[in-house]
This record gives sequence, structure tokens and C-alpha cells, in this order.
Amino acid sequence: MADHCSPTFDQLAHSMGFSCRTAGGLVEFRNPFGLENWTLPVLEATIILGAVLTLIYAIVRLRRHGDPTNLVLWVGALFFLFIIEPAIYFPATFHTEEYLGTMFAHNVFSVDFLWGRLPLYIIAIYPFMATIAYELVRMLGVFRRHGTFVGAMCVGFVHHAFYEIFDQIGPQLRWWEWDTGNKVNQPMFNAVPLPSVVVFAALWPMSLTLCVRWFVGRQVDAGRRFGAWQLVWRTVVVGLAAAVGTFVLPLPATVFGAWSDTVRGVLYAAELVVIAVVAIPVLARGWSAQRTEGRAVRSNALVRWYALAYLVVFGVLWASALPDYLDAVHGRTASGTPIGSVWYTLACFVVGGLVVAGAFTVPRTETDSAAESPADRQAATEPV
Repeated sequence: MADHCSPTFDQLAHSMGFSCRTAGGLVEFRNPFGLENWTLPVLEATIILGAVLTLIYAIVRLRRHGDPTNLVLWVGALFFLFIIEPAIYFPATFHTEEYLGTMFAHNVFSVDFLWGRLPLYIIAIYPFMATIAYELVRMLGVFRRHGTFVGAMCVGFVHHAFYEIFDQIGPQLRWWEWDTGNKVNQPMFNAVPLPSVVVFAALWPMSLTLCVRWFVGRQVDAGRRFGAWQLVWRTVVVGLAAAVGTFVLPLPATVFGAWSDTVRGVLYAAELVVIAVVAIPVLARGWSAQRTEGRAVRSNALVRWYALAYLVVFGVLWASALPDYLDAVHGRTASGTPIGSVWYTLACFVVGGLVVAGAFTVPRTETDSAAESPADRQAATEPV
């Protein structure tokens, strides 16, 4: 698709060893053992398997217990993806070139869509990480005690921790490359644009959770049941509204930082600090209260164990990248790839590890009915 291969995208593609002018078509398959390095298929397998398993869980949850919340979250994340990503990949086609330009280019993976723009694992990572963050927060009792908005902030915080473990290492391992000359990507936080650290790691899952809880989750907790068509339109609205919310939430940085990268960076960081200041004590109190009260929550063993596996896999990936990281000069490895922040990543590992440990140590029941009696549902009805 050479007519959509902008000079910037072509340059980024060549720096990763492929040409966007000859990359595939609507879909292309490659030998996973012939990719840039061994970490690419490991990344793919981890994320895609997680997405498949969380989808299966969401379907089983709906069929066996009549609870569509997880499925709406999973599919709603996909709707959000297909609203946001095309304008980023093809700015000329969607007339966003003047504002967005070319922000980044993904490397080629085992399965790619849209002429090398969209790897399958990127499609999978949206619903996968949203489900992981949402379920961990739910198992700590945050939605029941603190309502939709605070719960959504906690989901954004937990998602941010898991996402930045992945985001900070990607450029070094050539999973993608950012256009550092694009103003939209400024200011940079080491190898990662600060807008990515805040908007895509924290604010979009917060927006998605707000919409899922508002249109479906709260009503289900209160005992309401939805028909098929009700779920279809609500899921579509969730995706659309989440996209709008992702535009609205970072508006302070977008508007007031329009003429200064420094001001924009400070405002982005301030939003993230606010989320952290709210989420950390709420998550800690939720864990403590669950244990003190001894009140069992519906367990999601899949999320608990797969979140732990995710941390282990990325611990191995980071360990493999650490020698090159430590030998980097002026923020670049010997092979020329930019490095992220190992200290920020360590903090995210600590947050992720503590939240997962919390989900393992709260009282829980493996049977949904035991944890969700009519009295529980009444108690779970949240304030707006």
C-alpha cells in the first residue's frame, strides 16, 4: 500500500528492518522464528493467549451466571481500538495528518493487519489488559465500597502499572519505534512519550471502566438482566463513549500545554499523580477491609494466575534486556535502540506484584452464587 506509506513511516519501518511499501496487505502471516529477535514471538504468545483466555472467561461468565460485564468490557475495548487506531495508522486517509502526523511504527510480527500497521497482539492487548486491571480491582472490593468513579481511577492506576512494564521496554527490543520529532509525542519520558505513559496507560482504561460500569456493571450488581440487543447497543455505546472520554480526560494538558512541551508534560504528570494519590490508599484499604471483614469475593483464578505469569514473563524479558540497558550511552544501546526507565519499571513491577498478591490473599469463593446473594447485590449497588 505504497500510497499510504508516508516518508516518516517509511523511515521508521526501514530502521526496524522492513519496508512499508512491500509489507503484506489486509493480513499477513510470518514465521515466528524469523522475526527481529526472540522476544517478539514471546510477547505475541503472552498477550494473545491472555486475550483468548479472558474472552473465554467472559463468555462463560455470561452463559453460566448471566453477568455480561466482562464481555462488554472485552468487546468494548475492541470498539475503542477500532475507533482510535485507524486515524493513527493512516493520518492522510482520515485527514488527521496535520494534527497527528506519523506517531510511531510497529515492527512486523507473526500476524499483521493493514499493511504492516497493526500486529494481532496489539488488537489483543486492549481487552486483555483492561480485563486484568478491572478484575484485580474488583476482587479487592473497590467498586462495592467506593463506587464507579473511584473504582475507574483504580483500574487506570493498575492498568498503568502493567502497561508501563511493557511500554518502557518496547523501543529497546524493537517492538515499535516512536517518531520523536512529532510534536504530539512530546515531551518524551526516556524512550516513551509522556502522553503514552498517561493517556494510553492510565486514562483510556479509566474511561472504558467508567462507561462499562455506568451502562452495564452497576445494573448487573443490582440484579438487572439485559437482553441480547440491549447488550449489543450498550457495548457499542461503551466503545464510543470511552473514546470520547479518552479525549476529554487529558484536555487540561492538551489545551493549556498546547504551546509548551514543559507545561504539557507537567499537566500530564499531574493527572497521573492525582490518579495515584487516590488509587494507592483505596486499593490498600480495600485489601485490608476484605481481610478484616472476612467477606468472600467472587474469585477469578484465571486473572490472578495469568497476571502473575505476565509479571514473570516480563521479568524475564527485562532481565534479558538489562545488559544492553546498562551498557547504553546517552540513552541508546550499542545497536542504536532507545532505552526506557528501569526505575519507573521497577516501581510498576512493585505495584503490579502487590495488587496481584492482594488478589491472592483476600477471602474468596470459587462459586459465584456464594459471593453474590441477593443481599450482596443490594449492598453492591453503587453511588453515581
